[in-house]
Amino acid sequence: MSKTAAEIRQEFIDFFKERAHSYVPSSPVVPHDDPTLLFTNAGMNQFKDVFLGTGTRPYARAANSQKCIRAGGKHNDLDDVGHDTYHHTFFEMLGNWSFGDYFKRDAIAWAWELLTERWGLDPSRLHATYFGGDPTQGLEPDLEARDLWKELTGLPDEQIHPGDATDNFWEMGESGPCGPCSEIHIDLTADKTGARLVNAGSDQVIEIWNLVFIQFNRRPDKTLDPLPAKHVDTGMGFERIAAVIQGKRSNYDTDVFTPLFAEIQQVTGAPAYTGSLESGSGTASEQEMVDISYRVIADHIRTLTFALSDGAYPDKDGRGYVLRRILRRAVRYGWQYLRMHEPFLYKLVPAVVKTMGAAFPELRAKLGRVIEVVEQEERSFSKTLGRGIALFEEAADVARTQHHNEIRGEDAFKLHDTYGFPIDLTQIMAEERELRVDLGEYERLMEEARERARHGGAVQVSGFAALQADLVTPFGPTDDSQKYETREVDGTVRAMVLLDQTGGIVIRDDDQPILPGHDAGLIVDRTSFYGEQGGQVGDKGVIGGDGIRFDVERTRRFGDTVVHFGTLVQGEIRVGQTIRMTVDEHREVTKQNHTATHLLNWALRETLGNHIEQRGSLVDSERTRFDFSHPMAVSVDEIAKIESLVHAEIQKAAPVYAQDAPQQDAMKINGLRAVFGEKYPERVRVVSIGAAVDELLANPEKPEWRRHSIEFCGGTHVTNTEEIGHFAITVEEAVAKGIRRIVGVTGGAAQLMEQIGEALVQQAESLKGVTPEEAADGIQAVQGAIQQSDVPLRHRARIQEAIAAVQRTLKQARKADAQDAVELVKTRLDALLDEPPVINGTSVIVAEMPNVPAEQLKHGADIIKQKRESAAILFGVHVPAEDEDGGSGKVVLLAAMTDDLIRRGVKAGDLVKHVAPIVKGGGGGPPTMAQAGGKEPEKLVEALEAGLSWISERL
Repeated sequence: MSKTAAEIRQEFIDFFKERAHSYVPSSPVVPHDDPTLLFTNAGMNQFKDVFLGTGTRPYARAANSQKCIRAGGKHNDLDDVGHDTYHHTFFEMLGNWSFGDYFKRDAIAWAWELLTERWGLDPSRLHATYFGGDPTQGLEPDLEARDLWKELTGLPDEQIHPGDATDNFWEMGESGPCGPCSEIHIDLTADKTGARLVNAGSDQVIEIWNLVFIQFNRRPDKTLDPLPAKHVDTGMGFERIAAVIQGKRSNYDTDVFTPLFAEIQQVTGAPAYTGSLESGSGTASEQEMVDISYRVIADHIRTLTFALSDGAYPDKDGRGYVLRRILRRAVRYGWQYLRMHEPFLYKLVPAVVKTMGAAFPELRAKLGRVIEVVEQEERSFSKTLGRGIALFEEAADVARTQHHNEIRGEDAFKLHDTYGFPIDLTQIMAEERELRVDLGEYERLMEEARERARHGGAVQVSGFAALQADLVTPFGPTDDSQKYETREVDGTVRAMVLLDQTGGIVIRDDDQPILPGHDAGLIVDRTSFYGEQGGQVGDKGVIGGDGIRFDVERTRRFGDTVVHFGTLVQGEIRVGQTIRMTVDEHREVTKQNHTATHLLNWALRETLGNHIEQRGSLVDSERTRFDFSHPMAVSVDEIAKIESLVHAEIQKAAPVYAQDAPQQDAMKINGLRAVFGEKYPERVRVVSIGAAVDELLANPEKPEWRRHSIEFCGGTHVTNTEEIGHFAITVEEAVAKGIRRIVGVTGGAAQLMEQIGEALVQQAESLKGVTPEEAADGIQAVQGAIQQSDVPLRHRARIQEAIAAVQRTLKQARKADAQDAVELVKTRLDALLDEPPVINGTSVIVAEMPNVPAEQLKHGADIIKQKRESAAILFGVHVPAEDEDGGSGKVVLLAAMTDDLIRRGVKAGDLVKHVAPIVKGGGGGPPTMAQAGGKEPEKLVEALEAGLSWISERL
């Protein structure tokens, strides 16, 4: 009986423990302490500091099996997984290391002993490589390693091969530790004639172990110095050696994967795994796609289980986005090829833990968390997956008929942006249909989206992010009470926060000035600036004086100390200097938005119920954003009621009161709202709209106070609700389970958005009765305008209702057109089937068809195939141009073959590929039915004649 994978892993570790190696547990696959890596991708990662000379270990020899992920970044095997027998995103790396202890002789001798004596591999099948030198880099060949292979193993010269720097010289980076490496390959050819295939990328001769000899240090000028202490770093792919020892030609046939395959079949009910690979002759068969899906899903659930167990989490960027891509790739294969239209991946996690938990016990501890996260991600993606696949199919049809087999960049972007399809998933789906993706246009649209996101994000002052309160509070509290009364006040500079040449923070309170062009944070004794706190952004403005201008870009509060970050534009500033603090006019709009936030919070409770709790907010001069607890989306009718309540309070011109009070007394006020989980000081600031704080404190239990907005708040507010002017809700969305978000605008911005929304409603309603082409263009224009502006939600709903009415009308018109097309095709088919040409028992139908949609052509071809046991079909259609600039129009070609012809090698895809170039077009498709497009309808007759000749020759 062959060894199990678990036995192979343990035997490797035991072999080196017997040779005085310390067993070192695998480091996490998520390298939390190494920002240069997305994932741990090699066993040496946790020993990088030793190789760099910046760290040590209490041992000189080590061995382990390291958890690794290669997906994203420089080392990325994701695209290959599933399509061959040996690529994985998650794998184990068996390794042994020497830190200045043994070197080449022992490394080579022990590797040979383990492979041939302990594991019994045939020496005549093993090949060794060594570094053959590189004169361009001044590197000598590693003749020492070559000679040791001869001496220690008895390998003949024909089994020892020199290699170039790409394969046989290892470097950690542009500079630093490096050295030659020596690989061991196994020849899997039937007659052991694979010597010529070493390092040739063949699955007949594969690398199983790499021995790296770290003996040089590369300087920045590219010269090499010998290292005083030489190291050994080896790595052997666990899944690959398991396949070799178990006599399998595929890693996926080992017991590393077979339990997962059994669980996949049990969970999904899919056909059994057969191990088939793509034949390379065009579109893969159904069973081939099923087998690819098994490999993808098994690999990806291993990656997800290990990464999530080690603290990673699916997200929108970085390693989190890589994991999200991996999960969605697996879900898509399950959806399309295993017919799993409900979450299933999370059900496979226990099988991974059962298989791997003994070797990696941390998996067992995190089982529940991993299942929960995977299921949540699956359910989220499943909501859009079906619609996304439908959109892809539409995009693929457009690519075949109009875009030379290229998916448009705008379609790829929409799949990503709206339906959550990572671009590599779209590329895979395109390749399955022999299509490509316009990546240039996709990247352009992505960069536009990133630019919009950048401008929409919060302002950051670079370099000062590490500033902590304990560094600034020694310079005393800042009197910022004037922030509620005025935008301008004089103050005295107490200290300046600066950055040194290394980017470190320095705080100065000496008499040395800062000069123009310098970034700094100013600490003053008093200010009118609001320091970022409680959801309200910090103020911007100008600090001035005699010949001085300091532009404040951000104001932050550290305890009771306020720091003004910005850039000195003119003059000099010293500690002790008196300066004039002036907040810019955007503060006034921020005040409007903040008071509107309080009214929104009150109106939400009035409309949705007292369960509403604030979960976060962001108030600036552009909008108010409010997060709150609520189990479901807020309906359009509820949005309208909330807006109406806020508007009523604005129209009342209610006074806004703010007053400090003892927390103990303030907490007794009936209807007061505080942020859940927030810790408040002994004295709090009470902000009340429409009821004086003195009255609230004097009679805290009065029932009528519940009809007012009363909150603890340290922010700036208007003095009267009339100053808000107007209010409109532009966004309502989920941010987490049970947490909703509303975004609103006030004043002139709200009025402008209302006007734009009303104009778009009228524009959408005006599309009733126009031509289908005009309606389609009009709908696209309206939807584009919505995306470009913050149209209020109430108007969005009215716009969508108007568009839906227009689309219903168009659908009815298309239905009528389709019925007409059916009749046209039927009439034409009756004539064609009357007495069609027959060649050796096959009816040959080659004809120009009326201008009908491609679906009707396909339906016509199916009718012929049903009526004729053997038929070869080629239809051509001249589609006139829609306008005068469109030239003579375009061509649509459709070919179809009955099954008997396909068995004889006569395929529809081959036929359209042959004739499409005649009309300056291209296309393709499966053997049964294929489609193409073209630009020169004047050559349609010539193309049909060529098609007839092509069919005749093959029959």
